[in-house]
Formats: sequence, C-alpha cells, structure tokens
Amino acid sequence: MSKIVFFEDANYQGRSYECDADSLDLSSHLRRCNSIKVERGCWVLFQHPNYEGYQYVLSPGEYPDHHKWMGFNDSVKSCRSVKNVYGKSWKIRFYDEQDFAGQAAECGVDCPSIYEALQFGEVRSCVVMDGAWVLYERPNYHGHQYFLERGEYPSYTDWGAASPAVGSLRMITDF
Repeated sequence: MSKIVFFEDANYQGRSYECDADSLDLSSHLRRCNSIKVERGCWVLFQHPNYEGYQYVLSPGEYPDHHKWMGFNDSVKSCRSVKNVYGKSWKIRFYDEQDFAGQAAECGVDCPSIYEALQFGEVRSCVVMDGAWVLYERPNYHGHQYFLERGEYPSYTDWGAASPAVGSLRMITDF
C-alpha cells in the first residue's frame, strides 16, 4: 500500500492532503504543493491534471520544498503510485532511431551518463523489459524526468519528451 502527503506550504505547513491511490486531478484538494512526505511506495507526480506536464519520481522520504524533488515550480496536479518496483531484475533496451530501429543497447543498472556507458547521444525509442525506470534529460540525474514502466515506446514523445535527449537513468525501487 502506497501513501503520500502533500502540503501547500514549505516545511510541511499549510493545508495538506493524504493520498493512497492514483489521482487524475488534485486541484480540488490543493492550490499548490511546496512540500511532500512519501510515507510508503514510490510515486510519479505530474505538473498538470490527467498525468500531463513535468514528471517527478519520488521514493519514500521527506521533501521540505519543491526544489528537493527537482520541481520546476509548486504545481503538482496529478499523481500515480508506481506499481512495478518489487521485481528482482530491471532491464531496458534503447534504440537510436524511432520504431526500434538503428543501433541498440541494453542496460540493467543505474547509469549517470548514457553517453559514457552506452555511447548513445540520443534515445529515440526504447523497450522496458523489466522493472520501472526514470529517464533524465541530462547526465547525473538532472533535468526533466520521465517515468517508464514495462512496455514499448516507439518514439521519445511516447514517454512525454520533447526531444530525444536522455542523459541518465535510474531504476525505480522501493527502498
């Protein structure tokens, strides 16, 4: 069972809302979000309702302000609990062309630099074979985040990216 608590103000102040299930629209519960406590499970937060906009993947812990989860602003309008974090293996395959064409490379561990580890400058499609992952726009786990669970992504737009830039990735595990 997953549980997350959102607070309108920094340092767990102001109006709060406890959530233990996916929510398409948090707007009726909170005007803004400036701090969070993830009590159980891993969560994907979205800037807009209906799982749209910037994505933020959070594991259990305390986040006293939106900068601690690399938030670009105080807007969190929908959330999903990550379900695929209890496996024993994680595996993702990248392609440098759309529709699973071109050069391919597989990864099964956290990778602070896709370019250094796999010699990929851009990722245009991928297949998540096991586990759940966070792709980061830049190396060393910085920039926009993209949540990927088991399945096929024929184009980088399928995981919500505006460009094929992928700098690093992490496995999502429930600590």
